Amino acid sequence: MEIKFTAKDILEKDFKTGMRGYNQDEVDHFLDEVIQDYEAFSKKIEQLTNENRRLRTELQEMPRKQASPAPGTTNFDILRRLSHLENHVFGNKLNNE
Repeated sequence: MEIKFTAKDILEKDFKTGMRGYNQDEVDHFLDEVIQDYEAFSKKIEQLTNENRRLRTELQEMPRKQASPAPGTTNFDILRRLSHLENHVFGNKLNNE
């Protein structure tokens, strides 16, 4: 889908007048509203395009972040954290049995 007109094209468009033509003030008022909508759509498209680009970049970086362990993490650190988690979850039940 290709955009045919810009807001400026709509604003600068002149129509020929005839004997039984449309009311020029009504047409101008309607075109002013169309221009406002057109500008709002253009801004929204630009905003969504930028957000899409940002999210694609984050998505491309995401697997790299998840695949690598945190700096300085060792097996000992992981085992110690697991032990603390077990103590927190199960409490003294493990020691009493």
